[in-house]
Formats: sequence, structure tokens, C-alpha cells
Amino acid sequence: MCTVSFVYANDSFLLTSNRDEKITRPSAIEPKIYQTESKKIIYPKDAKAGGTWFVVDEFGNAIILLNGGKTKHIPKEKYRLSRGIIVLELINSNAIVSTWKTIDLNDIEPFTLLVLEGQQPYQLQWSGDEKFTDKLEINQTYIWSSSTLYTPDIQQQRADWFVKYLNEKKEISAEKMKFFHKNTAPKDDKNGLIINRNNLYKTLSVTQAVISGNSVFVHHSDLIQDKDYSITF
Repeated sequence: MCTVSFVYANDSFLLTSNRDEKITRPSAIEPKIYQTESKKIIYPKDAKAGGTWFVVDEFGNAIILLNGGKTKHIPKEKYRLSRGIIVLELINSNAIVSTWKTIDLNDIEPFTLLVLEGQQPYQLQWSGDEKFTDKLEINQTYIWSSSTLYTPDIQQQRADWFVKYLNEKKEISAEKMKFFHKNTAPKDDKNGLIINRNNLYKTLSVTQAVISGNSVFVHHSDLIQDKDYSITF
């Protein structure tokens, strides 16, 4: 939920996400196939709230959640609904961006979404007061670091690592993107890609979707239990 990258390479979308959370949060349920009224979806389930930070459907659409909007906010004690539930509502709507424009986000904590719909990527943001919708370029690469955990300077530093890594590689693959998400700045427990902030906040997992047309493959590494899961439709 806190570091997300988007790369289009070899006719495939590579979407990779590191989930940074309080260590006290229960371990997520590994990715499984769920049948909705209209389609099949794959997602790891948040055991606490029942939502998710990472979901794909059988048609190659995807939503990845980051906590926080463009800038860091002061959280309230309680909100109306979990952001992970909003993610599921959007993927189940069968019209993600259109539904985004009308969905009620009143009393929902700020967040950012990377959306892939109809092979078109978008960035959707909720500030707590206002929605923002940005269409992204397929031939560009993007990385996001959650504003709730990373200052603007650190976000830029991580973006620099990302660009440097990509420039050093002749070809980009799913495995290379997983390597970046698991092994960048390994000695920096505070701001590296895998964090451990005094055993309070940790990177709990790395999840990746490889989408080529309607072909979808999901890989999930549970870093706490040291288990790997792979699943496809």
C-alpha cells in the first residue's frame, strides 16, 4: 500500500506493490480467486477490514491502493469505511473510472489509486475533500511512495532509485521489478524499499500482477511468514 510501480514492457503491464503497515496488523489472507456477480477477481484480503490494497479482474483491469493523497494528512480516530472496501466497490462496478466520479467518499481517509482499465492507466486521488483524476501514459514508467510514510524529499529519492535501476537494465521483466521492490537500499530500514521502523512499521508483503491482454498472473510474497503464492485465472 505504500510503494507502487507501473512499467509496460514486452507487451505486458507490470504492476508491483509493497505493503507497509503497522506490525500489529493481522497478516493478510493470501491472494485467491473470488467470484462476483459479473466476473472473477483475484486479491489478497485484509484480515482486519475485509478489503484489499491490490485487486485484478479476469479482463485485465486492476486497482492498487496507496494510503494518503498528494500530501500528508492528519488522520481522524475513525472513518466511515475502509479504503480497501472502496477498492472492491470500484473493481466490482465494471466501470472503474466512471464509478470513481460518482462514488461517495465522504468521511473516507485520503488515498491514491493506480488503476488499469481497458489497458489505460490512471492515477486517482482523494484528498479528503476533492477527487483528482489523471490519465497516465502507457509508455511512461511511474513510481509512487505513500505520503503518509515518506516525505517529498524521500519520495523523490526513491523515484531517482527507480529511474537509475531501469536505466541500468537492457530489458525489464517481472522478475527484475520484483528484485527492485525487494532489494533496493537494503541497509536503509527507514526509507529503503523494504522498511522496518523500530518494529512498529514494516514492509509486510510484495505483490505483483503481470497483465498481457486478458492474461493475468499474480505473485505474492508474504515477508513476515516467508511464503510465496502464485495464482492466475
